[in-house]
Amino acid sequence: MQRHIEKFIRYLEIEKNYSPHTILNYKLDLEDFSKFLADTEVEKVDYLTLRKYLAALKEKTLGNRSIGRRLSALRSFFKFLTREGLLKTNPILILSSPKLDKHLPSFMTEDETGSLIESAHALDEDDERGLRDRAILETFYSAGLRISELVGLDADDIDFIGCILKVRGKGKKERIVPIGDTALVAIRKYLDKRKKKSEAVFLNKNGRRITTRGVRGIVEKYLKLAGIKHGVSPHTLRHSFATHLLNRGADLRTVQELLGHANLSTTQIYTHLTTERLKNIYDKAHPRA
Repeated sequence: MQRHIEKFIRYLEIEKNYSPHTILNYKLDLEDFSKFLADTEVEKVDYLTLRKYLAALKEKTLGNRSIGRRLSALRSFFKFLTREGLLKTNPILILSSPKLDKHLPSFMTEDETGSLIESAHALDEDDERGLRDRAILETFYSAGLRISELVGLDADDIDFIGCILKVRGKGKKERIVPIGDTALVAIRKYLDKRKKKSEAVFLNKNGRRITTRGVRGIVEKYLKLAGIKHGVSPHTLRHSFATHLLNRGADLRTVQELLGHANLSTTQIYTHLTTERLKNIYDKAHPRA
């Protein structure tokens, strides 16, 4: 089993060009399945074996979303083994995944987003850390980036004249996204005052590229300063970006492209609208409103 897992992981790295984070999750999920199999050879895995594994996962009180992720890893794994001729038939084809509850992403209102960004301000024009934090929050919200995309930004990825960013998303796929003047001004102020030279846009206190953990700490800091207490994370800024665009009339296909989603179905979670907007539409459109 371990030999097959290693071959599959190399396939994900070299041919599929998956991110290290995704590859690690696949590896952990497959190793968990390998422990369940014990001495059973992968060639002898059948539908009944997979049903027993599914039952074992449910006994661990794992949620449907976690179980679904593990089954997704197994589907890719067995599809690979079958295509490579290592298995004659794919035992997971007729196994159905647990039904997932619809999860609406959390988002901030436009006022809350404004308060969060405004809470990050430099004490003076030489306050490098304050300028950096402001630039991070402005960029996050202006371009709707994933946290990994934000920390991976290089100075060469920014076109200050064309107002666009070159972003490396999931699977190292590149896309071009627009960015607002306010965010660009914040980035320029930070870069002009930054003492350390680096290809990376955002640096930590040690002069190295900031980490995702560092960005999370920055967001949490200013959430407290802004008095925003409900469950907000760096990804909430991305959710807010998409929600606010849709609320102001952007079409779903455009938002899909801006977010870098491969499938429109992924973007459709953002079609929820605030109650106030629904009321406004109803009042304007219904003859008996």
